[in-house]
Amino acid sequence: MTVAKTGLGDLRGLAGDGVIRFRGLAYARASRFGRPHAAASVPAEALAHGPIPPQPPSRLRAAMGDYDLDQGEDCLTLTIATPALSGSRPVIVVLHGGAYLSGAGSLAWYDGATLARDGDCVVVGVNYRLGALGWLHLPPVSQGNNGLHDMLAALRFVRAHIAAFGGDPERVTLLGQSAGAHAIMCLLAMEEARGLLHRAILQSAPPAMTPLSAAVAQAYGTRLAELAEVEPEGLRSLPVPALMAAQLRLAQAIAAFADVRPPFLPVFDALAEPHAFIAAAARGAAERGVPLIVGTTREEMHAFFVPDRAMGEPDPLLTERRFRELAGETALARYRAWRPGGAAMELLGDLVTDHMFQFPSLALAEAVARAGGTAFAYRFDWSVPGNPFRACHCIELPFVFGTFHDWPDAGMLRGGDAGEMQALAASLRAAWAGFAHRGDPAMAALPWPAYEPARRMTRLFDRVISCVGDPAGMAWRHNGGTS
Repeated sequence: MTVAKTGLGDLRGLAGDGVIRFRGLAYARASRFGRPHAAASVPAEALAHGPIPPQPPSRLRAAMGDYDLDQGEDCLTLTIATPALSGSRPVIVVLHGGAYLSGAGSLAWYDGATLARDGDCVVVGVNYRLGALGWLHLPPVSQGNNGLHDMLAALRFVRAHIAAFGGDPERVTLLGQSAGAHAIMCLLAMEEARGLLHRAILQSAPPAMTPLSAAVAQAYGTRLAELAEVEPEGLRSLPVPALMAAQLRLAQAIAAFADVRPPFLPVFDALAEPHAFIAAAARGAAERGVPLIVGTTREEMHAFFVPDRAMGEPDPLLTERRFRELAGETALARYRAWRPGGAAMELLGDLVTDHMFQFPSLALAEAVARAGGTAFAYRFDWSVPGNPFRACHCIELPFVFGTFHDWPDAGMLRGGDAGEMQALAASLRAAWAGFAHRGDPAMAALPWPAYEPARRMTRLFDRVISCVGDPAGMAWRHNGGTS
């Protein structure tokens, strides 16, 4: 046992394997649909995880594997991994993904021990509220954005108390993947987050999936109550299983072909359009001096489409319409040229990957550069040869955290060479840790220039790590061969 002496009381953690772990540490409390209130004290010990936020099964479990853990509304907890309680190390705060519907910072997938030990930093995982419990916007029942306020409460806890865990509150890197990266964009646009983060790593952010307008979010909330067969006020006391069932019915009701937008998102009228969302996040990063790492995987959508039976032979008319909607009349021919012999599902995957993830992520990096800030762009291209998931959404996560043993049922990793994976993981972690320490992910043997509109330099993580301009002809695909 090791004791951290915090301003809220002494806290026992568990030491071993070169790190000290604290689990189930409550950073705030909240009633249903209410804003979080900062914790007034800490328990005597933090040796076991608390419940994860209430949630349905993940829609990506075929790619990632599954988990079955206790759930509960009293879930606002942190996990902390630190090499030592003395010293002043950079801090990496992790916001997990899951479409604002599933996941938890306390999952073994995100265990920060290896990243903390290898990178000499303090790693903090955050549990925040999900689904309607975190994101319902239905005045007067819920103001919305409670999940973002959970994140702000966690960051305030870190600022106030992380020194007791060997961390430097003036060097906080916020690392988010998928919904977590999307949330970072929101935080960069929020005045309340000023001074709470100093660097940010956005893995597979979907900038095209903008926050909802208040009108749309309220319509979804009203529909949720109807599907739950209660008046809006009845949502306050609805049993969690019934709320989860109504969420699922709402998601099914708004589902569209080759689109993975969830029913619950942050709500900001001013950010409910892609250009405005990207511009606000870029301006916030540049004005506050927050450098970014921004990147995607090569085939994000394979995680969603490969297990979907409807995508085995997608409707040709719907496929053609989706290509026209996102990329114009000649788009399908361009994508066929880029992936010769590709099946319709693969081409759709490339299309939606580009227009939801890759192109807008590069637009964010470009906007940061034009606003006078610093951004580093990457793409994760590694995949198992012959594996149908390819370099899909979430495949980089076990590399970042070095937790391969906690992904035994991950279809996306099946057949991978363990030695090769560990070596690439070490390089990726070194880049992320270097960024947390210095604000620059370059290493002596691996330079990584900042992203500039004229050069578009992008780090590719694969069996050969390289840095290229305009990876895989993105500009050509985006502009129809005109650049």
